[in-house]
Amino acid sequence: MTPSESPAGAPARPGLLRGRRGVQPTTSTELFFDLVFIFTVTQLSHYLIEHPNWRGAGRTALLLALVWFVWVYTTWLTNWLHPDRGPVRAMLIGVALGSLLLSAAIPQAFTRTGLLFAVVYVTVQVGRTMFALWAVQGTPWLVDGFQKSLPWILGTSLLMVVGGLVDGAAREALWATVIVLEVVGLLIGYPVPRRGRSRPERWMVEGGHLAERSSAFVLIALGESILVTGTTFTSHVDVVMSGAFLMAFAGSVALWWVYFARTAPAATQVIAQAGERTGALSRVAFNYLHPVIVAGVIVTSAGDERLLREPGAPTTTVTALFTLGGPALFLAGHAAYMAVLWRTFPTSRIAAVLVLLALVPVCVGLKAPAAACAAAGLAVTVAVIMADRSQARRGVQ
Repeated sequence: MTPSESPAGAPARPGLLRGRRGVQPTTSTELFFDLVFIFTVTQLSHYLIEHPNWRGAGRTALLLALVWFVWVYTTWLTNWLHPDRGPVRAMLIGVALGSLLLSAAIPQAFTRTGLLFAVVYVTVQVGRTMFALWAVQGTPWLVDGFQKSLPWILGTSLLMVVGGLVDGAAREALWATVIVLEVVGLLIGYPVPRRGRSRPERWMVEGGHLAERSSAFVLIALGESILVTGTTFTSHVDVVMSGAFLMAFAGSVALWWVYFARTAPAATQVIAQAGERTGALSRVAFNYLHPVIVAGVIVTSAGDERLLREPGAPTTTVTALFTLGGPALFLAGHAAYMAVLWRTFPTSRIAAVLVLLALVPVCVGLKAPAAACAAAGLAVTVAVIMADRSQARRGVQ
């Protein structure tokens, strides 16, 4: 099949569709689009740092999920449409601007800027879908998918705006409902009465491109974590702080190593060669599991900030949950990612998650210094890296 034809041979809109031979490279336009989300991850990290309680964590998760929908749906669209074509590039710049406004609204999203957040979210989601319907004309399998998703997006958009108009728990409940509907809608293929549902085996996804794009977002999150670490360190430099800084930096390196050293390139290859399973695999791996991995980085970043502010202070429950729970969340998401791709049980990662969670009450009960708690978490993550290296020498994925 040529890039300009649908499976039925109908001509597509000239010049907008990507080719389908080999892994499609990430373009400079896509990388520019991603730059906005550095600010987004920073805003989410700061929100969690400033609201270190269960409600703050839940709200951070809601905001991350909504922002992730904006990013990942746009990434799916550029998997089909060439980002360097004029109309597509204009769309990406528009979504980038909308994403920047979303990010600016995050600190007060559950108070005075809630309606702004909701309206911008709706504008981006609906606007991008309408653009897609125009851009993919002549490609029936894509037109069908976007036509079926549009009623669901319009429905969740209404809930988003209503959520922006109410306050407190009602806003949280409505926006959480939006997330549930988005997840369920994609999972069941956006069924529409009398028209059926969209089937992932017909999506003609180039999985290698989606894997590389999602890896890039993880790298953005890790970069933001280093930014938080560096900014906090510069506020007070001494010997103790220098040690805490090195430990926080080593923690970021360890998370990077776990994700990128072996599994990232191997995952790209697996997704690219999945055939008819590519659409279904990509839906789970990138829409559902990668935001968990990113959330782990954000929580770890909050833990690094607390570590650098008071490295010798006794570990509190919040500090332990951030310092140990962040890597645990990252490793849990990555374990699920590996399990989906390779259909295997990632023993080292699951064991590490259990150990990290078990260390939380131990660190709090012993009132261990925050630096000691962080060192224990780093040691567990390094153990995962060593287990990976051992498997690599034995030729095991």
